[in-house]
Amino acid sequence: MVLSLLLVTFLVAVLVSFGVAALFRNSLRTILNRILSADLAGAWNRYITFAIYVVGVSGGVRIWEIEKYITPRVENEAPIVLTSDRWLLEIYRTVIATLQSTAWMLLVVFAVALIAVVIVRGQEMRHGKESGP
Repeated sequence: MVLSLLLVTFLVAVLVSFGVAALFRNSLRTILNRILSADLAGAWNRYITFAIYVVGVSGGVRIWEIEKYITPRVENEAPIVLTSDRWLLEIYRTVIATLQSTAWMLLVVFAVALIAVVIVRGQEMRHGKESGP
């Protein structure tokens, strides 16, 4: 039963990460094309998409939480029983944790991208003034 829970939470985390990656695909591509050259933008886009999957799955599948269904919390006590209500709760926790971890990662990516856009615009304005009449 625990193995099934682990597999289901993994699949849910992958699906949620896929949805997040699909939702932000165009935004990431546009920002990276603005900041980087075409070759680098494509490579960074693939890397950030991969990072969304890794961060989403690692944040969504919480092994230490699933462990409570194997190991008792207190000595001489039975482990927690995995009921249908607990299944629903674990799947909900997986969705929320996956979204939360990918949201933090994307926040950091977009913050760094914002700084990079400001630097690129500043350089463009400086070069525009130098070449002007």
